[in-house]
This record gives sequence, C-alpha cells and structure tokens, in this order.
Amino acid sequence: MGALSLRLPDDLEQRLNREAELAGRPRSEVIRDAVTQFIAQRERERFMAEYVAEAKAGYSDPALRGEALEIAEEALPLDNEALDRAEGRKPDEATDPDSGETWWR
Repeated sequence: MGALSLRLPDDLEQRLNREAELAGRPRSEVIRDAVTQFIAQRERERFMAEYVAEAKAGYSDPALRGEALEIAEEALPLDNEALDRAEGRKPDEATDPDSGETWWR
C-alpha cells in the first residue's frame, strides 16, 4: 500500500479528527473511504456525461432514432406479456380497455 503525505487546513483537520473519533476509526481509514467515494462519484459523473453525449448524438441522427423506435415497438408486446403474467393473467386474457374492467382489479 502506498503512502501519501497530506496537508490540511486546521479547521478541516479538526473536522477529520472529530469524524474519526465519532466513527471509532483511524483518520487514515476515514480518508481512504472519502477518497474512494469521491473517485467513484467522479467516475459515475464522467460515465453519465459520456452516456448523455452519446444519446444526444445518436438521437440527432434521424435514421438511428427511427431504428430505436422500431426496436421499442417490437419490444412492446413482450412488455405487455410480462405485465400480464405479473398480474396473474395469461397473455391472451389481457383486459380489453373497452370492457370497463379495471386493470388493477
């Protein structure tokens, strides 16, 4: 395990000491956890930014947007079948929306 020397402002060091005391853990362990959480958060933020950028780029392309809609439409019957099964109906016994019967029973 590598070692790191770190200078902290006095107020931050006091807060760190207090947190370590309250948690009953060494300061170095509290710092390791904080750095781990910080890096994980930054990685998630970068991933989501890349994901959003890719989605924006993809959906600005009409051909790709059309393909995505086709795939979604193909999946809709499967989603409906899964919902029917979850509600205890066989897929061919789905509630007719014009029947007046409530879907939530």
